Amino acid sequence: MSLSIIGFLTILVIITLLISGRVSPLVAMVIPPIIGALIAGFSLADIGEFFDSGISSVINVAVMFIFAIIFFGIMQDAGLFEPLINKMIALSKGNVVVVAIITVLIAVVAQLDGSGASTFLITIPALLPLYLRLRMNPYLLLLLVAGAAAIVNMVPWGGPLGRVASVLKTDVTELWYPLIPLQIIGIILMLVLAVFFGIREKKRIVSQFGSLAASNEDEVSSMGVVSSELDKDLQRPKLLWINALVSILVIGTLVAGIIPAGLAFLIGVAIALPINYRSTKDQMERIRAHAPNALTMASIIIAAGLFLGILNGTGMLTAIANDAVQIMPSFMSSYLHIIVGILGVPFDLLLSTDAYYFALFPVVEQIGLSFDIDSLSTAYAMIIGNIVGTFVSPLAPAVWLALGLSGLEMGKHLKYSFFWMWGLSILLLFIATLIGIIHI
Repeated sequence: MSLSIIGFLTILVIITLLISGRVSPLVAMVIPPIIGALIAGFSLADIGEFFDSGISSVINVAVMFIFAIIFFGIMQDAGLFEPLINKMIALSKGNVVVVAIITVLIAVVAQLDGSGASTFLITIPALLPLYLRLRMNPYLLLLLVAGAAAIVNMVPWGGPLGRVASVLKTDVTELWYPLIPLQIIGIILMLVLAVFFGIREKKRIVSQFGSLAASNEDEVSSMGVVSSELDKDLQRPKLLWINALVSILVIGTLVAGIIPAGLAFLIGVAIALPINYRSTKDQMERIRAHAPNALTMASIIIAAGLFLGILNGTGMLTAIANDAVQIMPSFMSSYLHIIVGILGVPFDLLLSTDAYYFALFPVVEQIGLSFDIDSLSTAYAMIIGNIVGTFVSPLAPAVWLALGLSGLEMGKHLKYSFFWMWGLSILLLFIATLIGIIHI
């Protein structure tokens, strides 16, 4: 059995298990890839090497998960987000459409640094309680942030453009300039989508609850907000501005890249604990309160490291990329770049970002040249078709960070967001063709 078939079946099993929700993500991302590697003829010693390689690629993310979740948990306990939530409710007057629009705008600004992780770290802790307070679906928060962040991620420092530029040996900023109008159009489309979902949410909330906002704390608590957020004994309203300053400094340090993200949050936790809770007992209780969620998500990230390590180390991802292009019917070859672009979001479920741009793109580009398809057209088609699905894919570590911060499930996120993001990517491909970014 070829590596590409084994790899494809392994990924298909993992995605099916994640969507079904019958096993934990840790189980889904450990057992299938190990079985796949053994079927492909690799030994346990080989798998051990793949594990080491995969862990080295995600360990920094896992450490960041642990301390980011604890840090924001402490800030929630201290009541940092309460005034912001109340202010946003007052400004929106409980209008879920306005909240959805605000979500997109905040995500656009937060993603300007090109880091999906920092975008989720900024948006999820601040906006999730508001969504729950207004009885809005928290998966809508993930969809709106993921879509807006992905469109902004076309900036040169975002990652995908840099990968493509390195393959084409071209200047990344020159590659970006034609995409700026499409980014503006994409953000407008996300705002339209926010209005649509906001109206739909408004109807659902009124139909289901008879009113738009939770009227008391018990209702909010029953909707899943952590109890610590509502514990008045833990809140520190007099320290609001100090906590806000600490949070801004931590996030600013993260965005600036002065020190590793995990270290930034570790220092943040070390500062936040004694400021808000003076006794050692209280400090340890806050750590114990948030450690289960932090360690759960860190374990999932480590499992994802094994998954990626096996797929990369065995060569499955490269084989999938090569075979996916070679099985294309010859009469479609002239439109190869468009076809691969249309399949860009589904490819996000099969290929890591590196595999997509460093393994699949060079193959598609070379085949396209033989059919007189311009390399830049191939590049733009593959970027635009794929990038919108970046933060829906289980192969993206930032997605797991968002899920950890929100307490949501990957399978349900895929069900809620996948087809909307895929539709948006196809629409953007069509627009890019109309305005001349992509040539047929």
